[in-house]
Amino acid sequence: MTGTRTVTVHTLDHGPVTVPEPAWCTGHPAELAEYRDDIHHTGPEHVVDYDAQALLTAQLVEFPFGLHPVAPSLHVDVTIPGATLDPPALEDLAAILTEQAAELRRLALRLAVLRAGGAW
Repeated sequence: MTGTRTVTVHTLDHGPVTVPEPAWCTGHPAELAEYRDDIHHTGPEHVVDYDAQALLTAQLVEFPFGLHPVAPSLHVDVTIPGATLDPPALEDLAAILTEQAAELRRLALRLAVLRAGGAW
């Protein structure tokens, strides 16, 4: 990849490890990584929060040195607090989940472009 930055990450098991850093990576902590397998790239976190009824977070990640390396992928968390809902509240929750599903579809398209060699 032309123009790719590199970063040196200090590890306990392999010492300093220089890795290419994708343009979408938000950086690496200065503290020592325990193992080379722990080195990973993270992108900005996407948060979709609807009045604390349902929270979706998605973050671009890559683990180039893992036991099973992970290509750029999205780490997704969905939190829905337990609640007893009446019919209107159920409709509201369904609408929220539909909007969050649409956001995941948009992120899936962006990820497909990135994996095909495009930019995030």
